[in-house]
Amino acid sequence: MGKLKIVIVSRAILPTNAPRAFRATELAKVLAKKGHKVKLMAVLGSHDYGTFERETGVEVVDIGTPTIATRNSDGKLKLPLWKLGLIFFFRKLLEFPDILLMKKVKKAILQQGDFDMLITVAVPYPIHWGASLIKQKERRFTTWVSDCGDPYMGNDMGSRMFYFKYIEKWWGRKTDYISVPVDDARGSYYPEFKDKIVVIPQGFDFEDVHNEEYLENNVPTFLYAGALYKGKRDPKNFLDFLCTLENEFKFIVYSGHTNHFDSYRSILKDKLEIRPLIERDILMKEMSKMDFLVNISNKGTTAQVPSKLIDYALTQRPILEISSEFTDVEKNTFQSFLIKDYRNRLQIDNIERYDIYNVANQFLSLYNSLNI
Repeated sequence: MGKLKIVIVSRAILPTNAPRAFRATELAKVLAKKGHKVKLMAVLGSHDYGTFERETGVEVVDIGTPTIATRNSDGKLKLPLWKLGLIFFFRKLLEFPDILLMKKVKKAILQQGDFDMLITVAVPYPIHWGASLIKQKERRFTTWVSDCGDPYMGNDMGSRMFYFKYIEKWWGRKTDYISVPVDDARGSYYPEFKDKIVVIPQGFDFEDVHNEEYLENNVPTFLYAGALYKGKRDPKNFLDFLCTLENEFKFIVYSGHTNHFDSYRSILKDKLEIRPLIERDILMKEMSKMDFLVNISNKGTTAQVPSKLIDYALTQRPILEISSEFTDVEKNTFQSFLIKDYRNRLQIDNIERYDIYNVANQFLSLYNSLNI
């Protein structure tokens, strides 16, 4: 295989602090490092990508911002009240405003002329759907991989309007491959596309991991980082239990969903510390200082594995996995962790699978399989 021309499309890229932004950006960087010509396309904000382009060899291309903007790569969304009202009323009915990305994505891809491989990254799924608008006679690339962090119609974390199944099937017929991060996600897609589904896990550049030296904390100190959802990935029962403990500890949280902790701040006081979101490399250094890390599993689904679990594993700190229910067995395990008994820690096997170089090779093998 010679050097390829590759286009990667995502709604957002770094510096956005989000799993799909990491996925697209890290994949583009390593493919360029392997010598391929890579264009990374996204809804850009005001960030200057000049240094990034010079250092990585990746060309960054702006998809363009829809009239009623979705979030861009600055992670910002400042809209007047009337636009927020439209989003509120039409989000579920029309995937609004992300649906507006479709024409932007199609136009941006066609403007790239001839190239070898297209990788579209979702969520949101209108990124895939925009590529689906390209007719066969317009198609100027040989291989299209639709990379899906989460399922769409088969997503247990939220329901969709029934008519979107026709759009999902339309896209499924068009794409060459559907890549998912875990094998359990296969069942979340329509069976007629099972032969197109490949498992490609989350990818991280292990060379960028620089952990702090672990020193035992004065009191048991543990950390949670990531999104939270009421009734799905919910810390309530865990927090209720923490309120019953008399012994000293420190629970540190990095999350954009801090409302889950509002009623507990006055009870736990200095035992609970809510910190603002920070960049991934800095966060990983903070995690490596913890006695252990807490993961709250997704209730009712095994089709999604938080990318932070890989970050957790790379810090080499013990991982306590609990459910939203926080069962009696989990309470006993937690109390064992407090006395540094980590025998029931969550094990992340075959960590090398998540090396971004191995992940990139899996994408390239898909090109080879269609172009032998």
